[in-house]
Amino acid sequence: MISREPTIERLATARQLLLEPFGLDESHLARALAAIRAHQVDDADLYFQYTRTEGWSLEEGIVKTGSFSIDQGVGVRAVSGEKTAFAYSDDLSVASLMDAAHTVRAIGSAGKSARVRIPKTRVAPSRSLYPALDPIATMDSTDKVQLLGRVEALARAQDPRIVQVMAGLASEYDVVLVARADGTLAADVRPLVRLSVTVIAEQGGRREVGSSGGGGRFGLAYFDDALIAEYVGEAVRQALTNLDARPAPAGEMTVVLGPGWPGVLLHEAVGHGLEGDFNRKGSSAFSGRIGQRVAARGVTIVDDGTLPDRRGSLNIDDEGHATQANVLIEDGILVGYMQDALNARLMGVAPTGNGRRESYASLPLPRMTNTYMLGGDKDPREIIASIKKGLYATNFGGGQVDITSGKFVFSASQAFWVENGRIQYPVKGATLVGHGPECMKKVSLIGNDMRLDSGVGTCGKEGQSVPVGVGQPTMRLDGLTVGGTA
Repeated sequence: MISREPTIERLATARQLLLEPFGLDESHLARALAAIRAHQVDDADLYFQYTRTEGWSLEEGIVKTGSFSIDQGVGVRAVSGEKTAFAYSDDLSVASLMDAAHTVRAIGSAGKSARVRIPKTRVAPSRSLYPALDPIATMDSTDKVQLLGRVEALARAQDPRIVQVMAGLASEYDVVLVARADGTLAADVRPLVRLSVTVIAEQGGRREVGSSGGGGRFGLAYFDDALIAEYVGEAVRQALTNLDARPAPAGEMTVVLGPGWPGVLLHEAVGHGLEGDFNRKGSSAFSGRIGQRVAARGVTIVDDGTLPDRRGSLNIDDEGHATQANVLIEDGILVGYMQDALNARLMGVAPTGNGRRESYASLPLPRMTNTYMLGGDKDPREIIASIKKGLYATNFGGGQVDITSGKFVFSASQAFWVENGRIQYPVKGATLVGHGPECMKKVSLIGNDMRLDSGVGTCGKEGQSVPVGVGQPTMRLDGLTVGGTA
């Protein structure tokens, strides 16, 4: 059997789903873009999307809900200077496409570009980071229900104190096609799956929650028995540990963050502040600081959309640019920002493959993909042993950051009190309070155990949510403020 090059294969899939059923072809896309460019604009693009999603959830031993949805449409955008005109429609027809094109071109100046040369189509370079499959079709409905049943049975069998189990299985098949005013044509086929497990443990009238899960860009066969047991075991362990948690102390102290998911603190406290729009507008605590020290020596932070199969990875971003591995902070020095096309043009730099949107009905924004801190040379046990009195935080729940001031607040969902290098007991109610750039200057020890999260992250910005990844090694921060309940 002869197979086509993956980029061409993805384009073929996008044409079959998004153009051919509606009497569209690439000549219609070129006409729509030419209509926009009949007025003076700096940029224009068309973003077609087809999304099919399925979800199953279990609670109280019963699969209570199952959902299935299909959405499709096109977003049409014109950009002039800092201004953007945008229209979208779920009607994929020639008439609707041209109506949208004529609407958004009003942002530009008319009269000077009456004759428009249609550029030659250029297929955008991309990668093959994940299979171009429909994950919903990789397992039948009976097997999906049975998978959730195994989660329930396994969790309850681990300890009689587990009184409630909730599990969810989600799959998404997303196909996008991007046509740009410069003739660029790009497509992607994006599978995405996630299994989530939450348990409630009860002892002596006290109830505590534990959660786990993971996923990425592949089929549902990824969730084999061994991985399910790992997720369930982690959720149960968290809940049972929290049953013994004492009130957290408060004050300024040494804090050690565990590897993996605690990188969500970097995502919020540092990552958002390094997105291009905030820095172009001067509203970030990192604005105008390229080349300056913003973190301790040894701190290197990367945003990398090219990691195979990862939840935050993309073959192309939502503007048709190939994703990249972008070093943001190198050995403590700020070296770059994450850029979409609009902010990159206005800042006089190249796009970095970080233009992302929630759907065809949303405008692209500079967003993170997989953001993580590189590992150091310290044994994690050595880092914990270095704590005279302090907190060891291994899991985080919610948090928030003020981009302009850089101040953040994070709640630890699992943490331990440490004295003289030994873990004493779990604590509850600890919150970390700090200032992003100053917090990163307090890093004193960096572990050699860099780990990415298991594939559960979703990032919100300006009302849009997109899948992301985070990660970090074990690291020690000196003199961080902890808000507690003790």
